[in-house]
Amino acid sequence: MNRSLNPRSRRLPSVVAVAAAAALVLAGCSSGSGGKEAEEGGADASAGKAGTPQMTVAMVTHAVPGDTFWDIIRKGAEAAAAKDNVELIYSNDPNAANQANLVQNAIDQKVDGIAVTLAKPDAMKDVIAKAQKAGIPVVGFNGGVDDWKDQGLLEYFGQDETIAGEALGKRLGESGAKHAVCVIQEQGHVALEARCAGVKKGFPGETENLYVNGSDMPSVKSTITAKLKQDDSIDEVVTLGAPFALTAVQSVDDAGSKAKVATFDLNKELTGAIEKGDIEFAVDQQPYLQGYLSVDSLWLYKNNGNYMGGGEQPVLTGPAFVDKSNVTSVAEFAAKGTR
Repeated sequence: MNRSLNPRSRRLPSVVAVAAAAALVLAGCSSGSGGKEAEEGGADASAGKAGTPQMTVAMVTHAVPGDTFWDIIRKGAEAAAAKDNVELIYSNDPNAANQANLVQNAIDQKVDGIAVTLAKPDAMKDVIAKAQKAGIPVVGFNGGVDDWKDQGLLEYFGQDETIAGEALGKRLGESGAKHAVCVIQEQGHVALEARCAGVKKGFPGETENLYVNGSDMPSVKSTITAKLKQDDSIDEVVTLGAPFALTAVQSVDDAGSKAKVATFDLNKELTGAIEKGDIEFAVDQQPYLQGYLSVDSLWLYKNNGNYMGGGEQPVLTGPAFVDKSNVTSVAEFAAKGTR
């Protein structure tokens, strides 16, 4: 990485960083007429695609196969890649050691930039250092909000999971819930653990964590069902992903429980469940935007030396609540796979 452009040496006040980020997002998404912008290496808007030489970006995530959340992230990344004349290499593995190997593969391919999730940051530290030593800029997204600066990443796109969890917990308290169970589909995943810790902090009632095997949905269903049958005082099930929320609704029915379901994250099926009242609400972190900004930011950095957040602040894409009052306006975008 070119250290002369390293944001660690440019500490900007947070207000300035947010303003700069907003300006860059607008610049990255602009579709105004070409002219001077195209001549100076910006997007050639008249052609609908950047006029810069093609670059290669590797996106490496901890996604579990079949989780529709990651389809939305990938769709955002592909949209930015198409606009920016980027060859996108996407790979994923929920096993932290395997994910690190995928990053190493990207380094070996001499890519121009890497976008990576830090679900288990300790396992990624060494390989990220190797990428930086090779002069490859690395941005983080979705997981690792507490670790990206320590590991020297250029930027971070996502939500503060503790703050998001705390907001959800407060909302449950306001609704009158007394006993919540927070379902974690991957033990040791820092972002998921932070969400449930935030719920506990914000919720005035009793909370407990329930660990399930997120790669085995029938097992998820049976584990939640058994928990609800075992303890009929549970009046709220909090899940950390849309597929798990939809499964939890089935578990509530199977257990004959009166518990309600709230969740993090969206997909098109989940918006329908909110409309029907099967799920109270969802906390949306805008995964499409995370994928889009991760790729677009690397293009901006390579071609213009731009970076968002002043190198010190994460660019937050959430949280936002989606419930019956606003789900209609969100559903059309969820149906397109962008929310």
